[in-house]
Amino acid sequence: MKNKSFIYKSISVLMLTGISFGAVSCNDGNLEDVKNTGTFDSNNYFKNEEQSFAGLVATYDMMRKYSGGFENMVTFFNGASDDFYSGGGNSSDGAGIQGFSNYTLNPVIMPASYWKDYYQGIAKANLLLDRIPNANMNDQTRKRFIAEAKVLRSLYYFELLRMFKNIPLILKPVLVTDDYYNIPQEDPAKVYAQIENDIVSVLGDLPMTIPSGNLNEIGRITQGSARAILGKIYLYDKKYTLAASEFQQVNGTPGQISQYGYKLVANFADLWVIDNKFTTESILEAMHTNKGNGVWDNWGSGKDEGNAVNQMVGIISYGTNTNIPNNDAPSIHSGWGFNPITDDLFNFMQGDPRINATIFNAKSLKQQNKITYSAGFRDTGYFLNKYLPRKADESTQPGNTELNFRQNYIAIRLADTYLMEAEALGSSGARAQALLDAVRARVGLAPVTVSLQAIKDERRRELAGEGHRWFDLVRWGDASAKLSSRGFITGKNEVLPIPFNELINTALKQNQGY
Repeated sequence: MKNKSFIYKSISVLMLTGISFGAVSCNDGNLEDVKNTGTFDSNNYFKNEEQSFAGLVATYDMMRKYSGGFENMVTFFNGASDDFYSGGGNSSDGAGIQGFSNYTLNPVIMPASYWKDYYQGIAKANLLLDRIPNANMNDQTRKRFIAEAKVLRSLYYFELLRMFKNIPLILKPVLVTDDYYNIPQEDPAKVYAQIENDIVSVLGDLPMTIPSGNLNEIGRITQGSARAILGKIYLYDKKYTLAASEFQQVNGTPGQISQYGYKLVANFADLWVIDNKFTTESILEAMHTNKGNGVWDNWGSGKDEGNAVNQMVGIISYGTNTNIPNNDAPSIHSGWGFNPITDDLFNFMQGDPRINATIFNAKSLKQQNKITYSAGFRDTGYFLNKYLPRKADESTQPGNTELNFRQNYIAIRLADTYLMEAEALGSSGARAQALLDAVRARVGLAPVTVSLQAIKDERRRELAGEGHRWFDLVRWGDASAKLSSRGFITGKNEVLPIPFNELINTALKQNQGY
């Protein structure tokens, strides 16, 4: 089997049947779209290892939802947290991200892709799992493919649970002839149990590691990444002992190399160098490339492969002043001004060694007359340096420059799992202390006594702008205190509204308060 450049191998022509409950309503003319989703007869596909691998790659493709397309997870959830504003060119630049940031989000302006895209990923996994038992391949490879598909399906269900809570649980292919209008939402506890058990059942069928030099397979799910995903699911499901156990196996001795080869990188800033892909700290990483040559016609369709966060957080009309001798201001690609950093986060980061790698202080450079830029909506002068696009990073390949940045997105990294394990341990004890110490020691900070508040503070500084903060606030029960000034309502805004079209002629019930 040829699986060269695994994560780059887009299978956009393999648009397996996706589930979107409202999208098949005869009222909006989308029924034909659903019927014609596939460009082949799936009953005659998945006959061998090569075809099954293509289906597996298609299932992985949905991981780009974290950072690909305008409706990516990172900028959307950053903008709703206390660390960022929505930003953009003006107050109407993207109704969904603006509505989430000021908590006026409703079922009509809720971007439907956050529901549809993950269910499409689940549908791809379901079809693969249904067909692969009869494919012609060796059993070891078959088991590995099944394991990867189940872990990915569990990951996608986990994201749906975190966003919407009340969701249908679908574990087999749903055909147009099926009565999927009447598939009800499942008890969240049962969905959690299903996805947890699915991962547990396949851990032994996954490789321990993938050698860093194996470009044919880098980025695929391993036993280590599966355990990290499982530990995170357990943490959100409040199964703290189980979460700590999984994380301990992932993390190993704090600060040292774990059994899965994970180790904190020495220099925090190196994590954000555009071509530092799959470092020793990376556990789960979404691949982006300029080799897809994305253009506006297919942007956000799943066929494009660039990192959209780079363009979105870029500074509007950025330029350097050539009249300043020896101007040391960096050469930055102009972007769209989303996710300006709040004064609160800027002040919170003062004195922390991670501040310069995290925050680009355009305000100071502009005051020194070194740069010029146009202020976007809710501009503060502070921008997310982790994903800020440099001129040197612009693609030289065909396609639109804005859509083809190649920086990967690290969905789970070791510092994150260190802090999640410390939290799962009850934020106390010698091991929790050692985990917190290791994260701080990496950037030259002295130990502080471990506590839940210390872990909260460390997560905020360490993971700023990576899309985790909003979920952390909700999990800790801190969202109301931190976001009430934005309009956050307790008992409502912990979950998102189910998109309006998903409710038409279906059994789905809208979430409370919407």
